[in-house]
Amino acid sequence: MKSACVLLAVAGLGFVSSASADPRETMSIGVSIEPPGLDPTRTPSEAVGTITYNNIYEGLTRLDREGHVQPLLAREWTVSDDGRVYHFILQDNVLFHDGVPLTCESVRFSLLRAGAADSTNPDRSFFTNISDIACPDASHVDVTLKQPHGSFTYELAWNDASILSPVSADKNVSHPIGTGPFKFEEWQRGDHVTLVRNPEYWGKSPILKTVTFRFMPDPLAASNALLAGELDAYPSFPAPEVLSRFIDHPGIRVVRGTFPFKAILALNNARQPFNDIRVRHAVAYAIDRKALVQAGADGEGTVLQSHMAPNDPDYAALPDRYPYNPERARALLKEAGVRPGTQLTLSYPPITYARDTSEIVAAYLEQVGLIVTLQPLEWPAWLGQVFGKGKFDMTVIAHTEPHDIGIYDREAIYFHYKSPEFHSLFEQYEATENPEERHRLSVAMQDRLAQDEPNVFLYSRPRDTVMNSHILGLWTDQQIAACPMGDVSWEP
Repeated sequence: MKSACVLLAVAGLGFVSSASADPRETMSIGVSIEPPGLDPTRTPSEAVGTITYNNIYEGLTRLDREGHVQPLLAREWTVSDDGRVYHFILQDNVLFHDGVPLTCESVRFSLLRAGAADSTNPDRSFFTNISDIACPDASHVDVTLKQPHGSFTYELAWNDASILSPVSADKNVSHPIGTGPFKFEEWQRGDHVTLVRNPEYWGKSPILKTVTFRFMPDPLAASNALLAGELDAYPSFPAPEVLSRFIDHPGIRVVRGTFPFKAILALNNARQPFNDIRVRHAVAYAIDRKALVQAGADGEGTVLQSHMAPNDPDYAALPDRYPYNPERARALLKEAGVRPGTQLTLSYPPITYARDTSEIVAAYLEQVGLIVTLQPLEWPAWLGQVFGKGKFDMTVIAHTEPHDIGIYDREAIYFHYKSPEFHSLFEQYEATENPEERHRLSVAMQDRLAQDEPNVFLYSRPRDTVMNSHILGLWTDQQIAACPMGDVSWEP
């Protein structure tokens, strides 16, 4: 789910396919975590979207750098009066990288595949609301929903709504085929993924000829390379304490932007003791979230009260229901029958913020009598055991998907939250497209989550990009897990 991008100079590095390439037409982009595969319709890993979103794959719609829905493979659409039928008109002359033309049948295949009973799509429940997809002809698509869903075109812009070629979809994990401005060239496990310009791209041709995503998890090594001129940029720089090294350095600038980063202590609501709301409230009281914010991002993060990042237009600055109060936490635990010395496991994926936050959270919980065993997991194990099967006690993770409060209404969600009250609010929210009413209901959903505290909402933080001052077009605000390179270039 969570990753960062790094742009590296390619001159002299062995993974570049053409040593004679003009360095101004080539960039290498690193990610902090190697993705488990390259099919975003199968896994929630942010590293996949970072590499593939609007680079390899495209959807019917897209999110721009301000987070607004824009046309992409669908050049226009209309919606029926009852909000259930969407009529899309596809772009002309679009080819997948395998030469197969984009048609209505491609869209029908992709969306029905995402909602199929055996689908592992992270947002499968979104696609199961589709009751029928009709193809009047090759360039027109009629999608009928079971229930109105006001966020439909917004969610079609997510990574997991990518439109795939029916001929090659089964091989996308290791050899991705899309319609985007770049084609897959190679994946050298443990080192990099390389993309090349798509000469038959239906839209504006990218400026860069080659883009290499290099797996580079060590921020100290990256900062040294930036200072040495070997790295061009590092979006989502993971170590804010290192940023002072770049002050007044010629040719390098640090840009502080935003992204929908929501760090949570996820609690397994289906397991004791977290199936008791008093225990969930106790855990929230036991953690000094203000101290967590001060510990990272130069103290410029935001304490969260619900599952919404401050850069979201529907974000509500709710009152703090759970200020740091270990005495209140102990009292609630005693009331719930949780004895001192109760042992719990806190699992976390291999990301710096998750590890550091987990260590601090464990110390706070031990102060109120809970004995916490820290369990570091590699990404495949975390995705399979925690996210996939929901087999865990607690985990620290940051959700970086945009406006994803709807995950709390899913039948199968890893923290097992179920609330009739939240479900009713979410149904009303998706049944209307009125902006004022949607905002009111969004705030009500945030407030409901704050009352139930299915997870302890920890903090949001800004997004720091360290970059060569001559790079143009790189996203410094990130509205979705993505590092789109189609408009990126070097200053003339």
